[in-house]
Amino acid sequence: MGTIFLSEVVGTAMLLLLGAGVVANTALTKSKGNGTGFLFVNWGWGLAVFAGVLVSYKSGGHLNPAVTLGVVASGAKEFVAGVPVDAMSIMTYIGAQLVGAFLGATLAWLAYKEHFDAEPDPATKLGVFSTGPAIRNYAWNVITEVIGTFVLVFVVLAAGHWKSTDLGWLSALGVALLVVGIGASLGGPTGYAINPARDLGPRIAHAVLPIKGKGDSDWAYSWVPVVGPIIGGVLAGLLSGVLLPK
Repeated sequence: MGTIFLSEVVGTAMLLLLGAGVVANTALTKSKGNGTGFLFVNWGWGLAVFAGVLVSYKSGGHLNPAVTLGVVASGAKEFVAGVPVDAMSIMTYIGAQLVGAFLGATLAWLAYKEHFDAEPDPATKLGVFSTGPAIRNYAWNVITEVIGTFVLVFVVLAAGHWKSTDLGWLSALGVALLVVGIGASLGGPTGYAINPARDLGPRIAHAVLPIKGKGDSDWAYSWVPVVGPIIGGVLAGLLSGVLLPK
C-alpha cells in the first residue's frame, strides 16, 4: 500500500499546487494574472487535474475521496490491479489525498509568498486555499456540491466502461475537460469543490501556515465541501449499477 499512498500524495499535491496556483494568479492583487476571471480558473483546475492524474498512474489517479467512495459504492472489487477494495485501501487512498492536498496548497503559498504578503483582503487569501459560496445557504450549497460531484464521479465511472481502446494519457485529458465543464456549468454557486480533500487539506494549510493578515479559515462552512461531495460521489456509485449497464 506504500506505493499507492505515495502515488496519491504526489498526484493530489500536483493537483493543488496548480489548482490553488491558478486561483492565486487571478485573485491576488499584485499577480500578473490578476483579474483573468472565473473561466481562466476553470481551465486552470482542469489542467491541474490532468497533471495530477498523469503522475498518479500507479494508484489510478483518484485524487478525491468522492471518487474513491464512488468506486466503493459501485461495487468494484479492486481499485487498481492487485489493490482490493477494503478498509485499509480506502483509508490509504483518502489519507494520501488529504496529505497531498495540504502539501500542494503549501507549495502554492510558497510560490506566491510575497503576493500573499502584499494582498490586503483576507477573504481573497482564503479563496486561494478553499471554496466559499456566492450566496451562503448551507442546504442549497450542499445540494450544489452533491450535483456537481455526482456528475464528476458518474462520468468517470462511465468512462471506465470504454475498454475497447486504450487511450493512455488521453483518458486523463478527458477528466480534465470534464472538470472544466463542471466548473463552467455548475461552479458559480459554491466555487465547485467537488472534492473533500481539495477543500479540507488546503483549509487546514490556511489555518496553520504563517500567512500575513490571513483572517479566519471559515470553519463554519468547511463541512459543506466535505459532506456534499461525499453524498454526490456515493450516489453516483450506487446509481452507476442501474444507469450504466455492463
